[in-house]
Amino acid sequence: MKRTLVFATALAAGLATSTLLAQAPATPAAPAPAAAPQAIPAKVAIIAFEQAVVATNEGQKAVAEIQKKYEPKKSAIDTQAAEVDSLQKQVQALPANTPDEERANRLKTIDTKQKALQRDAEDAQNSYQSDLQDAYGKVAQKVGATAVKYVEANGFTLLLNVGGQQAASPVLWFAQTTDVTQAVINEYNKVSGVAAPPPAAPTPARRTTPAPAPKP
Repeated sequence: MKRTLVFATALAAGLATSTLLAQAPATPAAPAPAAAPQAIPAKVAIIAFEQAVVATNEGQKAVAEIQKKYEPKKSAIDTQAAEVDSLQKQVQALPANTPDEERANRLKTIDTKQKALQRDAEDAQNSYQSDLQDAYGKVAQKVGATAVKYVEANGFTLLLNVGGQQAASPVLWFAQTTDVTQAVINEYNKVSGVAAPPPAAPTPARRTTPAPAPKP
């Protein structure tokens, strides 16, 4: 899954193209003297973009909804897997004098069910991943716009992505104070209007039986 800051790059390219088109004269004009390049103070912002997208309230809500959607399918696949496992154990427990025909029929049934299980599991996984990609893309586009708006409003001159499934990060070192990941998450949560998900229920503590006191 390609989850990089494509939106921000595309947006910057689109804005640059739009600006050039808007500034272009209707008729060709004589080229103006080229201005000497000037150095400007750099203010670099760092963002773990993929993590930011899924950490927003909207991102968490989208993932939770997709997981809930696929809970029935997961239960059905678990049931199929348990059935195949049970049938395999039954074949293994057959007595040695079981007729070959009966053994072959049982193995054929297991093979058919295994293939159906594999097919259903692959279909469910592909659908699940597709839904995740669609949900991620919708939120990522909006978070990307928020990120660009945030760094522009706060005077940054460069935004670098250090998150995601990149083969190699383009950043070798950065000051932690330049990381705007959480700031962008907070800013997007404000404008998205999506409430924070409720905290997960605590796992009940396991009760242990105290060891008997040693006999005197």
